[in-house]
Amino acid sequence: QVQLVESGGELVQAGGSLRLSCEASGRTNSIYAMGWFRQAPGKEREFVAYIGWSFPTTYYADSVKARFTISRDNAKNTVYLQMNSLKPEDTANYVCAARLSGNPYMYTDSNGYAYWGQGTQVTVSS
Repeated sequence: QVQLVESGGELVQAGGSLRLSCEASGRTNSIYAMGWFRQAPGKEREFVAYIGWSFPTTYYADSVKARFTISRDNAKNTVYLQMNSLKPEDTANYVCAARLSGNPYMYTDSNGYAYWGQGTQVTVSS
């Protein structure tokens, strides 16, 4: 089992920045990659960013590319999401998820992630 705890979400004005954190515990040696997803009220969960746990590959949704940066600190078992130039449409509950190796789903597909945190709320005011 892997436990994930997010933090860092808060209310921020448009154009501002936030850094979200996701700390993993438990069987972290089973993690292949980590992802951030978000879900706004009345909308489906959507992929935001992806990073390999022990390799440098990253992917981003087009809507956040060049504004968000995903990174990790393996010594702290923590993944970060640096969010700059925030827009009101970025308002959502942000959730991190752990992906194990050997699953057939695309990195954008939430079905490919075995463990999920509770999420942290980001609200961007206009």
